[in-house]
Amino acid sequence: MFVGNNWDGTADVIRSRGNYAKLGRINVVPDKAARMAEIFADPIRLVFFLGIRNGVGEGHDQLVDDLYSTPDGRSLVASRPSFADVVSIDVTTGKLNWRFPVSGHRSDHMAVSPDGTRVAVSASLSKTVHVLDINTGKQLGSFPTGEKPHENVFTSDGKQLWNMSIGNVDSNLDSPAFDFTKGDRRITIADTSTFKVVRTIDMRPRLDAAGRRDLSDAVRPAVFTPDFSTLYFQVSFFHGVVEYDVARDRITRVATLPTNPNTNPDRTTWVNDSRHHGLSMSPDGRKLCVAGTVDDYVTVVDRASLAPGALVTAAKPYWATVSGDGKQCVISESDADRVTAIDFATGQKVVSVPVGDHPQRVRLAHVPAGWSSPTG
Repeated sequence: MFVGNNWDGTADVIRSRGNYAKLGRINVVPDKAARMAEIFADPIRLVFFLGIRNGVGEGHDQLVDDLYSTPDGRSLVASRPSFADVVSIDVTTGKLNWRFPVSGHRSDHMAVSPDGTRVAVSASLSKTVHVLDINTGKQLGSFPTGEKPHENVFTSDGKQLWNMSIGNVDSNLDSPAFDFTKGDRRITIADTSTFKVVRTIDMRPRLDAAGRRDLSDAVRPAVFTPDFSTLYFQVSFFHGVVEYDVARDRITRVATLPTNPNTNPDRTTWVNDSRHHGLSMSPDGRKLCVAGTVDDYVTVVDRASLAPGALVTAAKPYWATVSGDGKQCVISESDADRVTAIDFATGQKVVSVPVGDHPQRVRLAHVPAGWSSPTG
């Protein structure tokens, strides 16, 4: 697994199952001096750089948001929000293979196509998703999105790409009365052969029809069932999960999960409008793993009943994925600088391992046999 340590600008490489032992570390910003020189030479770029640091970065530079390996395991591909780019790094030498500056001034969540040949990245300030050749960094196409594109998900056949835009999350206008200030939030579905938008889904009327006018329509982390018939997602400010039937185009259930009595009720204190941010599903589709970011817990939810299991204490869990053997949910604890595995079957914590400063995205990855960290 690759663990992106956002404030460090590093990626820890750990085993994807068992004891999750650390195998090494990769510097994701080997060109930091050159990038900083460019930024300080350009007043406009500097304004955006400092805006990211003092806004969504919580006082820190965002040096690695999302990251994947190429199928052959030779390269790490990462989005770097503060540098507004995507880079490919040779995992053996630590050197850059290619760099792609995104439109606008910030890069965000990514996704890799099922065949491993393409990587999609959200350019969060230009309402754009770029799709790149993962080996060369050449842009293959792009398409427009709603305000602040965020999560990207390829369908299993690779023919469509779903993008979720979350709107303006860096203001303190967080009262429901000011929801209109958050911008145009929608799911944008693009054809990956033409890069044309084939459909958009505004969750506002669908939430209203389900009797949930109280919920934000900003779709955050999302996960499909194995047959892609149902989408589960989190929304801003909400401690729970929403279930959406794709074919019937309607919200079918909403699960409200427990609150932590110690959570500050002031919504302006919740990081980037998140309440819960991190969602994964067991390979058999029977369990959901939910990261209760602001509430400082993770829980395994039974998909049939949407009932939560035990609440496992975690320090600002920021992401959830699935282990290499599919048996466990792996979360990043961004306030404790560790990743933790939770057993899907029992809902109990299995092990925690230390990583770098402020881990966020955790992704399954490959490295060459006998690999060790690059020198220098």
